[in-house]
Amino acid sequence: MSDLPPIDISAIPESQREAVLAVLRENKSLKQETTGLQTKTSELEVLVKRLEHLIAELKNATHGKRSEKLSEDERQLAFEDLEVAVAEVETQQVEQTPSEARPRKAARRNRGNLPAGLPRVERVVEPQSLSCPCGCGEMHRIGEDRTERLDIIPAQLRVIVTVRPKYACRSCAEGITQAPAPAHLIEGALPTEGAIAHVLVSKFSAHLPLYRQSQILARSGIDIHRSTLADWVGTAAFHL
Repeated sequence: MSDLPPIDISAIPESQREAVLAVLRENKSLKQETTGLQTKTSELEVLVKRLEHLIAELKNATHGKRSEKLSEDERQLAFEDLEVAVAEVETQQVEQTPSEARPRKAARRNRGNLPAGLPRVERVVEPQSLSCPCGCGEMHRIGEDRTERLDIIPAQLRVIVTVRPKYACRSCAEGITQAPAPAHLIEGALPTEGAIAHVLVSKFSAHLPLYRQSQILARSGIDIHRSTLADWVGTAAFHL
């Protein structure tokens, strides 16, 4: 029917034109809805295939022949991928639903994970205008709503500069005095003791290999080869 020529409205009797125009508008609206549904259907098909793949991987990880060979980390990764996919589908469904028709979603918060000792940065969001709509003056503050969200600042790299001033007497030539250099775990090397501790904890506690730590540092503009990190770890291991 899409190959048919457009309808000449002028050829239709005036008494019937409004009804024909109404039919045409309804037909156009249905076509738009159909196109939208086809797009949503395609997106849902992709998500369904992804979920089916993840479920199959999860079944293989828990019940397959190789399940006894899988480590706990590998099983946890399978669960994580599935949870990520489910959250993605839920978010897509919410975003595609009109705001007025969205069901109220229970907040997934755990206040126990936000201890009172954490530093808090307050950001006060004021209305654009405090003038009363009735024109009787400025409104007064009667309360407030507070929400807390967890913020994470990436690890900060910094340079510790040790300055040792030199002093000399203007009246005699008895020499120069200067404080001795502080003792370092690796004399003459680049890292502080805090940097070495970070590398050790990341490797042995967080199971982050040295080559990955080298890549992470490179993203911050610090070029330190894996072999250099290995030297740090070996020296620290000896002292420990």
